[in-house]
Amino acid sequence: MTTAVPPKGTGPLAKREARLAWGLLFPTIFSVAMVIILPLLSIFWISFKPIGLADLRPPVPVVREQVRGRPAAAGDSATIEYRLRNSSQDKAIKGVTLEDDWPPGLTLTGEVPEGCALNGQTFFCDFGDIDPKYNNRMKIEIEVGQAFFDWGGDPKDSEPIVTGTADFILTNSEFTLENFARIFDGSEFWSVFGVTMFYTLFGTIGALVVGLFAAMLLNQEFRGQGILRGLYLFPYVAPVIAVAFTWVTLFDPTSGSANELLIRMGVTDEGINFFGQKPLALIMVTIFEIWRYFPLSFLFILARLQSIDSDMYEAADMDGASPFQKFWYLSLPMLLGILSVLFLLRFIWTFNKFDDIFLLTGGNAGTRTLTVNVYEQAFAVSNIGAGAAVAVVVFGCLLVFSIFFFKFISREEGL
Repeated sequence: MTTAVPPKGTGPLAKREARLAWGLLFPTIFSVAMVIILPLLSIFWISFKPIGLADLRPPVPVVREQVRGRPAAAGDSATIEYRLRNSSQDKAIKGVTLEDDWPPGLTLTGEVPEGCALNGQTFFCDFGDIDPKYNNRMKIEIEVGQAFFDWGGDPKDSEPIVTGTADFILTNSEFTLENFARIFDGSEFWSVFGVTMFYTLFGTIGALVVGLFAAMLLNQEFRGQGILRGLYLFPYVAPVIAVAFTWVTLFDPTSGSANELLIRMGVTDEGINFFGQKPLALIMVTIFEIWRYFPLSFLFILARLQSIDSDMYEAADMDGASPFQKFWYLSLPMLLGILSVLFLLRFIWTFNKFDDIFLLTGGNAGTRTLTVNVYEQAFAVSNIGAGAAVAVVVFGCLLVFSIFFFKFISREEGL
């Protein structure tokens, strides 16, 4: 008689382990959802909304209460003033009401505004629907009695309660493709996309090549090797504001040291505006990208080089291999894996880069990339919807690149 053995991974112990694993992963999954997924979904939602910067706040009725007259004794007259306004410039608010509990000792002496009533010490108004840009003041004459001074409170302690409902663009069912039509209309988008691809490709490849060269150089034993390795990390760890300001100052067309050196060497007769003219500005920000981020590639490549068995190089020396042959046939095949990963990471990070370009040129002189375009659409033009649409395009480009990378490049490298 044989006993049936449950398939692997379906027994009671395996199920308990699976539940435990999911329980341990839940905090991580929840954190990722809160930090990445939900903001991403909100960007997709906003990209299909006709929304500007002024529409981020929902239309609400705003009321301010003020007592005028400075009453000092019982029997003095005063005025309660209510100022009601619509916070929206283009949306009406429906069913607006105001309710306020007056302090004791206040007696109505003037007329009650239309649509309002005083029941005991409760003041209530029904304004119905108020139009966009609505702004109204109500002044009510009162007499202050001794009970008010005995009460000893502050009229501001009883804030009026105002209610009303309005259509909010972020939560309603109104959607549009106008944001995407606007960014794809004309040749401006493709110009910005071309600048982005140039900056990303050459910045990524340049950082890898310079990092590889630095790693090959510092993979040799010599005096001061540790100090030089530390200095190589300076561009990456230095504050971006500081190094960007240094570069702008160094290459200033009137007082920069680089221009002064070029003039003294006879290369040019006048200062060159490195960050203010096409296409030199784009080349300069790309060089800055290479200089600033090659240390990351340098660290990873150097670590991989030092893990390669030295016996292979000794055997290659015995066979009479040249330095280039040792690099091409021994080092490079071992580095392809880490170079592929670095290319993926640096491509994504460079494609999303905003602060470097914004600090160096502000996106001017032909250096406006898609991420700079997101900022300009959302905040400079106050079109949040168009800015979110550009952000969705950035996400789509990176998604297509990642799929292509993992389907073709990583398969060839065995990743």
